[in-house]
Amino acid sequence: MARRIAILLALLLAAPVALAQTIRLGELNEYKQFPAFLDPYRKGMELAVDEINAAGGVLGRKIEVVSRDDNGVPGDAVRVAEELLTRERVALLMGTYASNMGLAVADLAKRRHVLFIAAEPLTDKLVWQDGNKYTFRLRASTYMQTAMLVPEAVKLRKKRWAIVYPNYEYGQAATATFKQQMQAQQGGDLEFVEQAVPLGKIEPGPVVQALIDAKPDAIFSSLFGPDLARFVREGELRGLFKDRPVFNLLAGEPEYLDPLKAEAPIGWYVTGYPWYAIETPEHKRFLAAYEGKFHDYPRLGSVVGYSTVKSAAAAIARAGSTDTEKLVAAMEGLTFETPFGSVTYRKIDHQSTMGAYVGRTAVRDGKGVMVDWHYANGKDYLPPDDVVRKLRPAD
Repeated sequence: MARRIAILLALLLAAPVALAQTIRLGELNEYKQFPAFLDPYRKGMELAVDEINAAGGVLGRKIEVVSRDDNGVPGDAVRVAEELLTRERVALLMGTYASNMGLAVADLAKRRHVLFIAAEPLTDKLVWQDGNKYTFRLRASTYMQTAMLVPEAVKLRKKRWAIVYPNYEYGQAATATFKQQMQAQQGGDLEFVEQAVPLGKIEPGPVVQALIDAKPDAIFSSLFGPDLARFVREGELRGLFKDRPVFNLLAGEPEYLDPLKAEAPIGWYVTGYPWYAIETPEHKRFLAAYEGKFHDYPRLGSVVGYSTVKSAAAAIARAGSTDTEKLVAAMEGLTFETPFGSVTYRKIDHQSTMGAYVGRTAVRDGKGVMVDWHYANGKDYLPPDDVVRKLRPAD
């Protein structure tokens, strides 16, 4: 009995020590709102944690991701982030999907002086107009992904463009960026007819009919998720896309292309992730590890979740500490490996150079795929440094 009590006491005393040896990464996201992207994202994080810990962790300590759902409400995101910092004592914050959520947490990071790695939100404000010392962004931004598509749009020399977008920060920014870049690169008497739709609540019939009535030469869209699927089906039914080039941000991502199956659009210009055809060594390693662990193929969310954790671990290793100021210094100019190759967080604006795959949609064997694609390196689709300095306030 005495021996058992002694063992129990030893375990109880050791528990806080073991906890202290774990580096906790605080993560929050809109899991209930965007499961198509964020379920694979969570798996990507899990794979990265497993790999890092199997290799000995960071600074001799294992890492742990402490996740919370922020309910897709900016106020809840701030509350959850505060809870992660004070109650869970995390070393840093990461995550968020929607642009308005990312901006809310970025503001908190600035006020609380804590590192925030924005995994997915695409708004340019995150690193430019509202950028701050403590916030870094992984994904290629709205500006970057639009810039990847605009050269193809310019080649077509179309004059009258219809633009349909989700009416919140991301969609508004994508629309403004497309118009600005088209005017800069093509010029002339360009015309733009806009249709804004409530996020997640598109009424496809009236939207499609309004676009048909506008008689555009081409279409640019930033719709995604269920809104995109409804738009595609109604547009095909009514002949909206017949003989009209269509450009759509994100529509080549498996999260949004796969649910359409044989109804996937044909010939659209898109950014996305052709996981089934990428033959680079780093992606083949990632694909084998992901399929081996989950018996499923990765989505783009998988790459984002995996790369976010990898970048956090790389920053901690480079800093040699979990002290916030040392982490921020380590993040600036940090280069780390992802399934897309080496990526760097730029010192000038804290935007990573992660790129995207650009191509066109097709249907093969009853499934939507990307064809004629290439990888667009993010570093090649950012404005000059002098423009960035004008856009971003001093830290």
